[in-house]
Amino acid sequence: MSEWVRAVKAAAVSDGVPVSVEIGEQRICLVKRGGEFFALDDRCSHAESLLSPGDVEDMEIMCPLHGARFDLRTGEALTPPAVLPVQTHEVKVEGGDVLVRLAPSPFGPRR
Repeated sequence: MSEWVRAVKAAAVSDGVPVSVEIGEQRICLVKRGGEFFALDDRCSHAESLLSPGDVEDMEIMCPLHGARFDLRTGEALTPPAVLPVQTHEVKVEGGDVLVRLAPSPFGPRR
């Protein structure tokens, strides 16, 4: 596991509005739902499109390119055309900051 890294101020993230941040060489999509934060790779596993411009409904984010949906908690692909999950990462809020600890990716760093 990597170290905890400050991603953004918690107050800068609105509920249900994805935010894209760079942590090291990775682009991460942060989403706040019901006071809880979630972090996942900001790339659809189907066509490499950014997820952060997508819509959030309940606990899912939808890829704006082809409409695949992913579970914010697990990264699981919930609808076609995606069949592979996206990587999720640990998140915590400390002192008003959102901190992320990147999980190792089987594919290496992705931008």
